[in-house]
Amino acid sequence: MAKALFGHVGGSDPRMVSEMRRLQKRVRDLEDEISRLQARNDQLSMAVTEATPGATEREPALA
Repeated sequence: MAKALFGHVGGSDPRMVSEMRRLQKRVRDLEDEISRLQARNDQLSMAVTEATPGATEREPALA
């Protein structure tokens, strides 16, 4: 237990700090990718809506 406490109090493990930085960068990269994909999806959705203006309107059911 003393070794565990010493490791915790003694400072950060350089490997853990490196891994934490790598993971934080990966999270940022993935968040950027999500933003890029959402923007592209919005562009495509608008293009489809403009190409087919009446596609979202439904005809009333025949009586």
